[in-house]
Amino acid sequence: MNQLDIRGRIVEKKALRYTPSGIPAMEARLAHVSEVMEAGLPRTACCEVPLLAFGTEANRLAAAPPETDVKITGFLAAKGRNSKTLVLHVQTLEFLEGTHHGQILQEEG
Repeated sequence: MNQLDIRGRIVEKKALRYTPSGIPAMEARLAHVSEVMEAGLPRTACCEVPLLAFGTEANRLAAAPPETDVKITGFLAAKGRNSKTLVLHVQTLEFLEGTHHGQILQEEG
C-alpha cells in the first residue's frame, strides 16, 4: 500500500501550469513538524516534502494563501520517468482553518 497522510504548512508554490492535455498541475513544498516516539523516546520530526497536484486539487492548492496549514493525503512516486527523487502526489487537500504550525506539532504527538 502506498498512501501517506501528513499535516504541515505550504511554504513554497510554483506557478499553476497545464499538462499537454489541459489538466491543471501545481508543484509546491510542505513543511512538516511533529513529535513522534522512536525507541521509546520522544523525537521531533522535521522535513520538507515536495508536492505535486493535478486537476481540482491543483486549482485548490494554487488558490491557497502563503503559509497555509493543510492536511494532505496522497501517494509517493518518482518525480519523473528518469528520476529517483520522491514526490507526494496530492489526492486530497484539506485546509486546517484556525490552526497554527505549533498546534499541528501538538496534534501529531
